[in-house]
Amino acid sequence: MSINVRVVTPITTKGFRRTEDLNAIGENIFTVSHSEIDIGPGSIECEYDEAMSLPGTILKIIDAEKEGCDAVVIDCMGDPGLHSGRECVSIPVIGPCETAMHYASMLGHKFSVITVLERIRPMFENQSKIYGVPDKLASVRAVDIPVLELEDDLDRTVNHLTEQAVEAVEKDHSDVMIFGCTGLLGCAEALEKNLKAKGYIIPV
Repeated sequence: MSINVRVVTPITTKGFRRTEDLNAIGENIFTVSHSEIDIGPGSIECEYDEAMSLPGTILKIIDAEKEGCDAVVIDCMGDPGLHSGRECVSIPVIGPCETAMHYASMLGHKFSVITVLERIRPMFENQSKIYGVPDKLASVRAVDIPVLELEDDLDRTVNHLTEQAVEAVEKDHSDVMIFGCTGLLGCAEALEKNLKAKGYIIPV
């Protein structure tokens, strides 16, 4: 029996998450379906955006259970609607930030979050406290590229990620990297390769 995981993208921008990206993640393991919210922000780049995404995200989580999905993954590192969504359904609801922070804590002594904009830094600092790993957070760094512009020039994005990751290793003593935006899906391999070329074997 195939497991069906619903990915809920908590923004209204069409085409932000491509079906082929999701299919590649679940290939030969589980099936992936996708939905995005009908009313809310075009992207999430601050606490206000996250708050505006909550009603639509929670409704999509409820819909997923009604439609027979076995689990929901919220497609945003802000984990919008994670706890309230869990209250509304009996299936697992997964937040990528919660998952990544705990996994990174097992992979290394300290981790850094590389996100899109500096103004999101407090969000991740607060989340590390909520998830019980504030002592594991070495730093939060930003590439200063808005969410919806990350794929406009992937070389630029990867170069900025590399710059910030090197700074995190050399100045913040981080030995694991977390992307602070699910829009960076697909960049991990390139970043690991660039870090390795500089002599750093760092999980991303």
